Amino acid sequence: MHHEALPEALPGDNVGFNVKNVSVKEIRRGYVAGDSKNDPPKECEQFTAQVIILNHPGQIQAGYSPVLDCHTAHIACKFAEILTKIDRRSGKVLEESPKFVKSGDACMAVLKPNKPMCVESFSTYPPLGRFAVRDMRQTVAVGVIKEVVKKEPGSAKVTKSAAKASKK
Repeated sequence: MHHEALPEALPGDNVGFNVKNVSVKEIRRGYVAGDSKNDPPKECEQFTAQVIILNHPGQIQAGYSPVLDCHTAHIACKFAEILTKIDRRSGKVLEESPKFVKSGDACMAVLKPNKPMCVESFSTYPPLGRFAVRDMRQTVAVGVIKEVVKKEPGSAKVTKSAAKASKK
């Protein structure tokens, strides 16, 4: 079971692997591994998400910066703007650009991470497209990412093997 080589891993399998020229000490919580040739993971600048507020004592408005738990990352993200207030079940728009949303409401919002974060749309990569909004040591909302604006690479570290693969 442990430390045994397998020909392939299926969804739900936990696997460990080594990457050439990358030390275990360089890998941190929230890092994402991916295919460098075909749709490589990139840092996001901002993303649009459908957020359902479950249990928030006050109201959520633009400028609110809770911690988002997405895959293994725990990063503060700012609600840059609330685009629409929507019906939780049907998804129909109830109000355009509301000032705030409260417990029981659902909305489409633009979120900006305060630190580098890798996320994807739920339709493309479901595990990287769901998140929980945590504040005051409890989950106050949950969300699904609909659209991602990615930063262009250049600022991130590129390993020698990834640079070599991109030249081919």
